[in-house]
Amino acid sequence: MSRLLIITAIAVSYYVFAILLNSVGTVILQSINSFDVSKPEASTLEGFKDLSIALVSFLVASFIPRIGYKVSMLFGLILVATLCAITPSIGNFWVIKLLFAGIGTAFALVKVSVYAIIGQLSSNTKTHSSLMNTIEGIFMLGVLSGYWVFAAFIDPTNEASLSWLNVYYLIAALVAVTILLVLAAPIQKPEVNKEVGVGTAFIDMLKLAYKPLVLIFIISVFLYVLIEQGIGSWLPTFNREVLGLPTQVSIQITSIFAVALALGRLLAGVVLARVSWYPFMNACLVGMAAVMLLSLPLAEKVDENLIASWVDAPIAAYLIPLIGLMMAPIYPVINSVMLSALPKVQHAPMTGLIVVFSALGGTTGSIITGYVFEAMGGQQAFYLSLIPIGALLVTLFFFKRATSSIVLKDTA
Repeated sequence: MSRLLIITAIAVSYYVFAILLNSVGTVILQSINSFDVSKPEASTLEGFKDLSIALVSFLVASFIPRIGYKVSMLFGLILVATLCAITPSIGNFWVIKLLFAGIGTAFALVKVSVYAIIGQLSSNTKTHSSLMNTIEGIFMLGVLSGYWVFAAFIDPTNEASLSWLNVYYLIAALVAVTILLVLAAPIQKPEVNKEVGVGTAFIDMLKLAYKPLVLIFIISVFLYVLIEQGIGSWLPTFNREVLGLPTQVSIQITSIFAVALALGRLLAGVVLARVSWYPFMNACLVGMAAVMLLSLPLAEKVDENLIASWVDAPIAAYLIPLIGLMMAPIYPVINSVMLSALPKVQHAPMTGLIVVFSALGGTTGSIITGYVFEAMGGQQAFYLSLIPIGALLVTLFFFKRATSSIVLKDTA
């Protein structure tokens, strides 16, 4: 029962943050509509979110085990609940920036804690991978529901209206319920070698990044998240401006991307029980490139007045989000392979590195896509994803070779 309560607490925490983190694409579109900001300026929201994730993870990942995972999660959740509660009453672009900086800070604390708790609850690689995919699958369900929750608060008769900000009152209530679950969960405080100071633990995390296997891994993580956020954050705007869909339909139809990601991760669990992860990852990357090459030429703007529902949307609106089906397994699989190669005492600092480079990749992908979108158009911005897809094929080759020949030693 206690194990189930802990899993429920971390799963619900991940679900809430999935709604908040992946709302950035919707908020970028609505900020352009409501606050009349440019695309490059709107793209900075990804930076406020991801750079705060990176900075906080970098600074506190090695310190979190000392205060305990439960305390860390509660601090993050309380911060987000407070910011969500005040955002609608202020209703300005600067408070949206502050909100995403707070979301990023809180998620850094929560993600490091959740990944370490998964290690506590797992006895071997198989159970670790299974629980990791379950939690990441729930995260994708949060992403999916987030598109519909935000779309429900948008006024279709006045896209510049600030009524959509009221969604944050609902999210604040969800976070409050999550806080109660985390308080009730018997999450263990990890054993920490008190002879090793905070500074030494921080240096040990940095040393971990110098290992050849870890270095290849974090480059792979960076490239993957660059692709995912570059597409995911700008897909609602792509639907609105390139395909000509109404704002509400643009956001709702983006949920296909979340469905594809969730389904891809669930199917990956079945497939990976029968095949090796490396050839499966290669097949996924080739599939991603194929989806972009086949769907982007079909992206043509249609008359908005002709679109009353999803049924009227052009075929490209359905095909492009299917890239999520191919990219879905990559992130949890390579994370699981990496963490399973480490002793549990190194899971928190390793997760810190994962979060840092995931955040940097997400910010880079979103900002580059935003600038190219503004300068050259949405199709060219999405074609650009083929470059990191090719680079990821190369880094995964070396990652596979490194995992086959290198055994990491416990440096703690």
